[in-house]
Amino acid sequence: MTQTSHKVRVWDLPTRVFHWVLAFAVIGSVATAKIGGNAMLWHFRIGYLVLTLLAFRLLWGLVGGRWSRFASFVYSPSTLLRYLRGAHRPDEHLDVGHNPLGAGSVFALLAILAAQVGTGLIADDEIANAGPLVKFVSSATSSLATGWHKNFGQWIIIGLVVLHLSAIAFYRFRRGRDLVGPMLSGDKLLAHHAPSSDDGVGMRGAALTLAALCAALVGWIVSLGA
Repeated sequence: MTQTSHKVRVWDLPTRVFHWVLAFAVIGSVATAKIGGNAMLWHFRIGYLVLTLLAFRLLWGLVGGRWSRFASFVYSPSTLLRYLRGAHRPDEHLDVGHNPLGAGSVFALLAILAAQVGTGLIADDEIANAGPLVKFVSSATSSLATGWHKNFGQWIIIGLVVLHLSAIAFYRFRRGRDLVGPMLSGDKLLAHHAPSSDDGVGMRGAALTLAALCAALVGWIVSLGA
């Protein structure tokens, strides 16, 4: 008997745009840091973009499409254990949006990126590059932030990205689940019914407004160092 598939809008357009812009921004940030020199101007600009994206995702996690909201992928330890044992219930919809393992990866990456951007704002290499807010902290604090930003933070991010890509490959080749396609189209083919995310014109307009407000906020923060 042929199993019926149901197309469900899981990832709304704002979430998909956020995901891909952030992915390229992280790559650009690491690349410009390695190049150094004049590329550091773009390193700072990309950092401000990442900060804008993180601020947007924080807000979108509260008001965005159903499966983009944090409430849809904050799981208890018991749910994680049941998922790992393959004993989760169909009504939990753990494989529609972010599953418990994926959710942990998402939160970890967002947290480390926030730490990386935050330390970048007060970092100072004492040569030619300093964060816009360095004047508001002591030299000792700036030195600690610089050490984290240039060493531990950078390598943790690279490690998490590699882990993320490895998970995508694992689900694709071992589980037969395509995680990239839905993040491009927004839709997943599921063997069961599941609620869809709102992805209408109104939601997209709200996302654009939030993004503009976040960009304005970051612009103001950066201007404090002028």
